[in-house]
Amino acid sequence: MQLKINANRIFAPTFLITGLTLQVIAYFWMPDTPWSLVSGMLGICSVVLCSVGNIFTFLFGFAQIATYTYICYRNNLYGNIGINVFYFLSQLYGIYLWRKRGANTTEQVQTRRLPIKTWLLLLASVIVVSLLTGFLLDRYTDDPHPYLDAFTTVPAILAQVLLVLAYSEQWIMWFAIDIIYVVLWAQAGNGCMLMQYIFWCLNCVYGYWNWTRKNEGINE
Repeated sequence: MQLKINANRIFAPTFLITGLTLQVIAYFWMPDTPWSLVSGMLGICSVVLCSVGNIFTFLFGFAQIATYTYICYRNNLYGNIGINVFYFLSQLYGIYLWRKRGANTTEQVQTRRLPIKTWLLLLASVIVVSLLTGFLLDRYTDDPHPYLDAFTTVPAILAQVLLVLAYSEQWIMWFAIDIIYVVLWAQAGNGCMLMQYIFWCLNCVYGYWNWTRKNEGINE
């Protein structure tokens, strides 16, 4: 199915400002490195822009990837460090594909949906690979949260691919990932990252609604 996004022009900026405000509150509530605040605010901007199909999501994404990689390094989250290299490369390809699907500085990307059988097969594959990755991280690294790390890293690869290809199912995958990240960063004691992922969970709901609410096409 294909959809041309028509986001609410009042709610979207209000939602963005709310997310940025929560980041500042979280920083003073649980002080950490200023990089956490910067990364969190960049992440808020990136995901809200993605939820409305705006190609500038990739611009903020580049900056967020750089700062978040440093934060993961400080917290020994090696799986997340590795996936950020993939994120960076996929951002470049994402700009190219989104432009092909109609996104530019004024128009939103045309989204689509996966056939249910393909979606279920992808989910099963992700679970198996995540379990294997968690086992390897537990056995061969000092990762403090090997299975949490694995179940965010592996599904995130699929979610990012779906994002780049403009499939609405990316939001379902990101929601599951972000729930796990909420647990991970709560354990790590980083208020900015914790608040970022709580907000990202809300944004997944908003993004899925935007990307699917007027979908009247056929499966691709």
